[in-house]
Amino acid sequence: MVKVRQDHPLDENGSVDVSAWLERVRSDVNIQDDVALIRACQLSREAQEKVRIEDDVWADHGSNSYRTGLEMAEILAGLGLDEHALVASILYRGVREKKISITRVREEFGAQVVYLIEGVLQMAAIGSVLHPAPGSVLGQSQGQLDNVRKMLVTMIEDVRVVLIKLAERTCAIRAVKNGDRKRRYRVAREVFDVYAPLAHRLGIGHIKWELEDLSFRYLQPGAYKEIASLLAEKRLDRQSYIDQVLYELKTELANIGIVAELSGRAKHIYSIWRKMQRKQVDFHQIYDVRAVRILVPELKDCYAALGI
Repeated sequence: MVKVRQDHPLDENGSVDVSAWLERVRSDVNIQDDVALIRACQLSREAQEKVRIEDDVWADHGSNSYRTGLEMAEILAGLGLDEHALVASILYRGVREKKISITRVREEFGAQVVYLIEGVLQMAAIGSVLHPAPGSVLGQSQGQLDNVRKMLVTMIEDVRVVLIKLAERTCAIRAVKNGDRKRRYRVAREVFDVYAPLAHRLGIGHIKWELEDLSFRYLQPGAYKEIASLLAEKRLDRQSYIDQVLYELKTELANIGIVAELSGRAKHIYSIWRKMQRKQVDFHQIYDVRAVRILVPELKDCYAALGI
C-alpha cells in the first residue's frame, strides 16, 4: 500500500510535536513502551540544536538530522518494525555524524539498539567505497553490483539493519533535491543500483517504486519529465483511485456471494519508461498504467466478476 508522506506535526513554537508524532506512529505499529522513543527524540533534538548553536553543519550538507530520524522511524513503523528499530533509526544519523556517542546510546538504550546502529554503520562503510562517475555504474560492472547487493544482504544477520538503511536512503533521495547536480547524481546512482534492488529482493514494493522513480528523476530528467507530463495525475492519486476501485469491487462481489482475492497497482514512472524501452512503443501504447486483478475460485465466477 502506498502511503502519502506527511509533514511532521508542529507545536505553536514551530518545533516537532513529539506527542502528536507518536500518535501517528502508533497508528502503524503497536508500541508497548514509548519512554525510549521519547528519550531518543530528545537526544537527537539536543544534538541537532547543539550543532545549530555552534553554527556548524552536519556532514549531510546541513540537513536536519533530527527530523530525518523521525522520518526514518515513520517509514519503519509502516513496515511494522519494533521499538528497538525505531529508536535506532532516530539516533542513527547523530551517531554517524559523531554528535551522539555510541557509549551514551549503550548506557541509555541498551545493547540491542547499539547492535542495530553498528550494523547500519557497517552497511554504510561498504557503500562508501562505491564512487559513481558520469557514464559508469558506480564504477562497477553489473556483476560486481550484484555481488555488492548479495554481500549487503548476507553479511547482515538481522533484516532490521537492512530496513533501517533502506529507510535512511529513502530519506536521502527525498532530500537530495536541495543538493547540487553532482550530489543528486551520486545519491541517485547509488540508490538506483544498490538499494532499489535490495527493496525488491525484500519484497517491499512501495519503497522500491519510490526509490526507482526518484532516482530516475535525477538520472534521466528529460525522460522523467516527459512521462510525468503525459500522466494525468500523480502516482499517489492514481493509487488512491485504484484503492477506491478495489473497495467498490470487493463490496459488490460480496453482495452476490463471491469471495474474491483482489489486488491492484498504479504503474510508476520508471516502470512505464522501462516498458516503453523494452517493447519499443510510445506512452499511448501502454495499456496497463492502472491495473486490477480479481482471482475467484470457480470459472463461473469469472463471468459474474466481469459483469460487476
